Amino acid sequence: MSRIDGRFQALAQAGRKALIPYITSGDPSLEVTLALMHELAAAGCDVIELGVPFSDPQADGPTIQRASERALANGTTLRRILDMVATFRSRDPHTPIVLMGYVNPVEAMGYDTFVARAAQAGVDGVLLVDLPPEESRAFVDRLAEAGLDPIYLLSPTTTDARIDEIARLARGYVYYVSLTGVTGSKNLQVGDVSERMALLRRHLNVPIGVGFGIRDAQSAQAIARVADAVVIGSRIVEEIESSPPGEETARVGAFVRGIRQAIDAIATERGNG
Repeated sequence: MSRIDGRFQALAQAGRKALIPYITSGDPSLEVTLALMHELAAAGCDVIELGVPFSDPQADGPTIQRASERALANGTTLRRILDMVATFRSRDPHTPIVLMGYVNPVEAMGYDTFVARAAQAGVDGVLLVDLPPEESRAFVDRLAEAGLDPIYLLSPTTTDARIDEIARLARGYVYYVSLTGVTGSKNLQVGDVSERMALLRRHLNVPIGVGFGIRDAQSAQAIARVADAVVIGSRIVEEIESSPPGEETARVGAFVRGIRQAIDAIATERGNG
């Protein structure tokens, strides 16, 4: 059983929902990213998505684009990110780590080299935004051989045929993008998400995380009522961006603890009910 599967199984047994934060590796530095990873785990996050900065992102809004630009300016590379994950693993053998990014940095490293190094570093899953399921079979096979989970994006416009294709390939969980557009979009409609969850669960046998448009405890709690996991990215990256130097970890930790408390309140309500 993978670390991701084990975490979701434990959460299901406890009647709790997963909290999955996204941060951009190397923003504002890899040293701060490492400290943030430990703080996120201590604050009750269940899976950490690490963004791999790329110069030409397709799905990222202005907030994460700026974070990627800062990270690249700091000399952040895929190799250095993997070294950082290995350092994290020396202290935390339990928290699942997912690398999220684009094909180009992986292709530049070489698929076989990337998979081997990711597994050795302690990565648990990989989400490549611009690698469609129809073209990912060979890569998925490489990941499976190394014990890594392929994570896929779904959106409101994903067709039934593509959902079925993703259902055959996905492991760990799938990431449902609740809005069309780029990261940081607003106007989250929980009712629409709830309807979509019912449809997706007829196709998928892995947990479903929902992201895009979740910016506070109220929206996180609303999504946690209908999904298996809450994914928060741009709002956390904004907190990092606006923090005075040296205060990023404390401010992100305080924000995430509030989200965790709001999500866990659902389990308390059910227990009292």
